[in-house]
Amino acid sequence: MTTNAVQIELDPRELMGKKVGRLRRAGIVPIHLYGPGMEPRALQCQASRLIQVLATAGGATPIHITINGESGNHLAFAREIQWDPRRDDLLHVDLLAADVSRPVTAQVPIVLVGESAGARTVSGTVMHQLRTVDVQALPLEMPNQIELDISVMEDPDSVLRVSDLPIPETATLLSDLEELVVRIELPRVAEEVVVEGVEGEEGEEGDEGGAAEASEE
Repeated sequence: MTTNAVQIELDPRELMGKKVGRLRRAGIVPIHLYGPGMEPRALQCQASRLIQVLATAGGATPIHITINGESGNHLAFAREIQWDPRRDDLLHVDLLAADVSRPVTAQVPIVLVGESAGARTVSGTVMHQLRTVDVQALPLEMPNQIELDISVMEDPDSVLRVSDLPIPETATLLSDLEELVVRIELPRVAEEVVVEGVEGEEGEEGDEGGAAEASEE
């Protein structure tokens, strides 16, 4: 449940509208930085660096932003990220600036750790049904992930819910506490043997009937 922020330096952007196509062809991604109490900023960054930062930060880790040629910095979260569906290129990124003194809401991923004895006993499968939860916290105290230990699932009918998640005292869960996060799926019981047995009996009865008809003729 670490909250280490990542850092990136962005450049002011002069090209707007349809002209941003020139930037994308040069491997540069247009960025929109906005938030309460600030004028929206048109920025840009090399695609390779931006993708690296977004992969590390996800949607829950704050990004420390400095702007080339300017003093000071901004704290922001990645929000809308646009990809080209055909070429899988990064097209545009919206960054939401945050006030370090005001709580923000983010979708925090749930990561399973450990091994379930209950699943192993019955050769079952651990089903990870809920992968993110809504969490509210101050920007610098937002967990970037929540680790859920499934070793406590010792029985085949064990389940873990949102209420079982280890949330730091500095954060608040906004998701439904009764929502199911993890359950154990039992292996399917093979019914083919029973079905085949029934079919076999019907076949024998059919043969007997056929033999009776033959004898009558």
